[in-house]
Order: sequence, then C-alpha cells, then structure tokens
Amino acid sequence: MTTSSGLPPQVGASPVSRTSADTGEPDGARAGHVSSRWTWRDFLGAVRVRCGLGRMHYRVRPGLYALGAPDPESPVCLSANYKLSFDLLRSSLPDTSAWLLVLDTRGINVWCAAGKGTFGTQELVRRIRAAGLAGIVRHRRVIAPQLGAPGIAAHEVKAATGFQVVYGPVRAGDLPEFLRRGLRASPAMRKVRFDLRDRAVLIPVEIAGGLKYFFTAALILGLTAGLSRAGFSWERCLAQGPAVAGVLALAVLAGSAVTPLLLPWLPGRAFALKGIWASLAVAVPAQLLWQAFGGGLRNLAGEGMMFVSAASFAAMNFTGATPYTSLSGVLKEMRLALPFQVAVFLGGLGLWLAARFA
Repeated sequence: MTTSSGLPPQVGASPVSRTSADTGEPDGARAGHVSSRWTWRDFLGAVRVRCGLGRMHYRVRPGLYALGAPDPESPVCLSANYKLSFDLLRSSLPDTSAWLLVLDTRGINVWCAAGKGTFGTQELVRRIRAAGLAGIVRHRRVIAPQLGAPGIAAHEVKAATGFQVVYGPVRAGDLPEFLRRGLRASPAMRKVRFDLRDRAVLIPVEIAGGLKYFFTAALILGLTAGLSRAGFSWERCLAQGPAVAGVLALAVLAGSAVTPLLLPWLPGRAFALKGIWASLAVAVPAQLLWQAFGGGLRNLAGEGMMFVSAASFAAMNFTGATPYTSLSGVLKEMRLALPFQVAVFLGGLGLWLAARFA
C-alpha cells in the first residue's frame, strides 16, 4: 500500500519504535511498499536537508519495505532511517525487486550512525526479528553498506539470527552491478572516493552551519563600526558596517566553500591550516572591498586578522564531513588550532577597535 506520493505510509513518522495496540508488533515491523521513483516532495526535501534545514527530523519509520515485487529469493538491503539515505538506496534500484530493512538510527546517516553505534549489531538483530525476516525470505543474507561495517559485528548477527551479513559497495549506485556479480564487489566498489562532486554537495550545509556565527559577528561588528572618539554615529555604522559584513561573508565562503573545493591541493594536513590558505585565495576581493569603503592600516590589519581566523575556523568544521580524519585527529587539531584562532581574531578585533578611535 502506498500513498499518493508513491512513498510508504511510514515516511516522515517518528523513528522511535512503539508497540501497536492491534498487532502487538514494534511499529514499522510489517512491510510497506515503496517506489524507486522520487516525487517532487522528495527532491525538495533533499535540497532542504542539503542546506542543513531539519536534518535531524528527516526520517523514515524503521521496518521492512518492499521495493517493486520482491519474492522469497529477493535480496535484503539495509538502510538507516535518515530519509535521504533511504531515498538514495531505493532510487539506485529502479529495475530491481528487493526488501529494504530500515534500522532505527535516530535519523542519522549510515556512516555517522555506524560510528555512533545506532547502525549496529543489536539494532540489526532486533529489526530482523521484528520484521519476521526468516519467514519472508528463504535465503539468509542481508546486504549492509560498506560504510556501516564499523557498527556491525557480523558473527554476532549470524549467531543471533542465522543471517549472514554481506558487505555491499560503498556507494548505493553500485548496488545493481554488485547484485549482478553475485554479491561480489570489485576493487572500485570498495574504494572510498571523496571527489569534487562529493565535496561540492556538502558546501550548502557547511555554509548554513557557519551562518549562525556570521550573523551574530556581523551584527556586533556592524554596530561597533559606528563608534569613534566623537561617540556613536549611525552614518558611520551604515558606511563601514557593510564592509565588515562583506569581509566576514568572504571568510565564511573561504572556509566553507573554497576549502572543500580545493581540499586535495591546499598545502598542509590540518584543516585549520588549509582554511588559512583558502582565505588567501579570496584576499584580493576582500582588499578591493576594503578599498571601496576606506580605512587605515590598523583597520585593514584588524579586518585581515579576523578574516583569516574566521576562515580557518570554518574550514576546521569541515573535518567531520570527510573520510580523511579520525575523532582523535579532529580533537587534537581543535586543541591546537582553537587557541590560535581565538587569539588572532581577538588581536584583529583589538586593532579594528583601535582604528575606530584613532
């Protein structure tokens, strides 16, 4: 049974399992039907979460779904209940009938959920039992995304349910070929790529994450621009405030957009350092902006220091979105970089304030 949008009735519901009063089964245990085609709502939803809006609430209800017309021999593919992960999985199998078993990952994607343990052994065992999967398929295999492997102990799943965990390709788009090859992955399917397209698609959410800092800083500095020895002037505020906001906006773009795009080619391993190099790539536009609104040497130096530190901080935030880093490495970089970023920003702020009263 499907809705008018082509999605199962469970889509959009809370992922927290509850007991149904009429069936006594965990919510979402029974199979619903789902299409491989996206609707316009799916496309709009994908754009919305790519921009960082409502990501933690973009969920599909956990349980078993039927894609196409699956039978007891059809493959069983695992997914997180982050709806974008679920949508990418079903859309990658347009000509395939399969069972899609969705785990309750609290609305987190497969890779991150595996690290957090929600895409994990106990949840998989629970979902296999709740769905009655042993009575639905004759084979005893479930296909897990390769990036979900850190969260699943295959031998424990086999001992508890009798189902073998087969690790599929990194990308859902390779699943049709993986199935045609008899559940054998080629070396290319096992390779974690992080190419230009992968990095570019993350830019909107990185920019969105930096906006909360940008608006606060821009408002404070914009109002501060109206200060001088003669007191506060709205004319000075309106004249120089846009320049400060423009510098901060360029810093956010340098750290959140230029850094991801040029990531492999920026010198250094630390993302904070890469952000500094990225800030230099947009230094000329910042200089032209500063020249357009005027200012002295201290003004320029102060804005430049704030620019570099803000870009470095924004670039460091990108560490959590890449396969290049580890938790220990990120924590180490933050311990080293944050004091530097704060000191440079405060130093720049001091010079910039001094220029107000010079």
